[in-house]
Amino acid sequence: MHEPFAELALLLLIAAAVGALAVRLRQPVLIAYIVVGIAVGPAGFELVRAHDQIDLLAQVGIAVLLFLVGLKLDLQHVRHIGPVALATGLGQLFFTIVIGFGLILLMGRDWLTALYVAVALTFSSTIIIIKLLSDKRELDSLHGRIAVGFLIVQDIAVVLAMMAMSALRTAGEHDAGVLLVAASIVGRVLLAAGLLYALMRFVLSPLVRTMAHSQELLLIFAIAWGTALAALGEWAGFSKEAGAFLAGFSLASTPFRDAIGARLTGIRDFLLLFFFIDLGAKLDFSALGGELWPALALSAFVLIGNPLIVMAIMGFMGYRKRTGFMAGLTVAQISEFSIIFVAMGISLGHVGTDALGLTTLVGIVTIALSTYMILYSQPLFERIGPLLDIFERRRPHREMAVEQQRPSEAPPQVVIFGLGRYGARLLTSLRKRGVPVLGVDFDPETVRRLRRHGCAVRFGDGEDPAFLDTLPVNTAQWIVTTLPTWESNRGLLHALQAMAVPATIIGVVGDEVHRAALHAAGANRIINPFLDSADHTAQILVDALNPAEDAPCPT
Repeated sequence: MHEPFAELALLLLIAAAVGALAVRLRQPVLIAYIVVGIAVGPAGFELVRAHDQIDLLAQVGIAVLLFLVGLKLDLQHVRHIGPVALATGLGQLFFTIVIGFGLILLMGRDWLTALYVAVALTFSSTIIIIKLLSDKRELDSLHGRIAVGFLIVQDIAVVLAMMAMSALRTAGEHDAGVLLVAASIVGRVLLAAGLLYALMRFVLSPLVRTMAHSQELLLIFAIAWGTALAALGEWAGFSKEAGAFLAGFSLASTPFRDAIGARLTGIRDFLLLFFFIDLGAKLDFSALGGELWPALALSAFVLIGNPLIVMAIMGFMGYRKRTGFMAGLTVAQISEFSIIFVAMGISLGHVGTDALGLTTLVGIVTIALSTYMILYSQPLFERIGPLLDIFERRRPHREMAVEQQRPSEAPPQVVIFGLGRYGARLLTSLRKRGVPVLGVDFDPETVRRLRRHGCAVRFGDGEDPAFLDTLPVNTAQWIVTTLPTWESNRGLLHALQAMAVPATIIGVVGDEVHRAALHAAGANRIINPFLDSADHTAQILVDALNPAEDAPCPT
């Protein structure tokens, strides 16, 4: 069974089984994938030898991951991150790098290894944190919004760090100094920014609008664009990771980003499986054994020190200790970016495999423990809350000001899926009557036309559960589906049921078979426009033909 296809099939079966066990134990599946890599690799049973194929899939997975990070980085969102997210993110990065650098030097490592590992300790897992906060329904809480803000700051920092380390390689080859490194980074960043601006301004918007006429074509274009810029970024002296990030960022301000992100999420998870398996297969246990105690010491620093740094900064800025504590827990682990960052250092020849072993052990320990810390954050705060008074001002003025703010835009009371003639008319009529309403459709021309008329419309596929997670369906009072086919409605209703959406669901159908199927699938009310309008028209005709019956008597 040493054919690559058979090996990959076996690998997927093992990963699925071990991943299911990890889910049952409430552990992140990426740890399970690393364990699978160890088990099937040279350090284990040597079941898989298709390392080149696995490595290629892993590289594509990393490109898709960073493409999605860039895709979420909308310029409008960046402008509204606020001073607290920026200050907390930069402050945590600075103090973690400085303190971590000193700790690693005390462990006897050279300065470049200490710098790589210290930088790696600053990055928290955006994917894991957002998943945990979403599961706890805390993404819209104050600490959730702040956490997402400084996670974005970290995502920007990791890309800049990758660019800086790539530039160090070029500088080292020419015996250049720090000034040349800085000039190289600034020059390439400015050139990339100019090209990216020109593409975003004149090329990408009409190109993506054309691709969006087909959901499949839009997905293929997104992957092609991300991998193409990843390859171009490596050729230009940056890195594949930086190129993929910029590819996603270039599409972040388009109205199609939610649909692209939703469709790429599953592909990202599938391809990252191979990255973590490949990582586990490459671990050298002879090196890991000597890294155990240093890894435990650095894990304690990440689990305790990083949250304390965040709490201190947020307390100084005027937030309550509970908000600082809840937000601080989100940086109590290192990220998959940390492992990618150190692995890049190995490929550049800056650090040895011992640095990757150390970072991986810290990642396994901190991700596992911090998951439990976040899941049980409230009981944990109740136990140690009295010890955290030092992190709260007498008058937490900034949090008090936030509490007094009202949302600038009311959430929609009605969400309409399908904006054909009936759905679009319903959307515009409700809007004219002052009802907050949101429309959803996967036809880009329909979306653009309704937006020109001032309607709130989102582009995306209502059957996609990942896309539904981006919509305010949990706060809506009514959800109306005018999707024309039973298959589309079935996918939408099943996804809404899985999310336990409390809204009343109305189905608009054209025949009695569709009516019965929608009702059985969970729709609360059914409307048949043809029958209902016929009844209404009949009543209008009756009133017109018999005006004397209802008319007042003449005087």
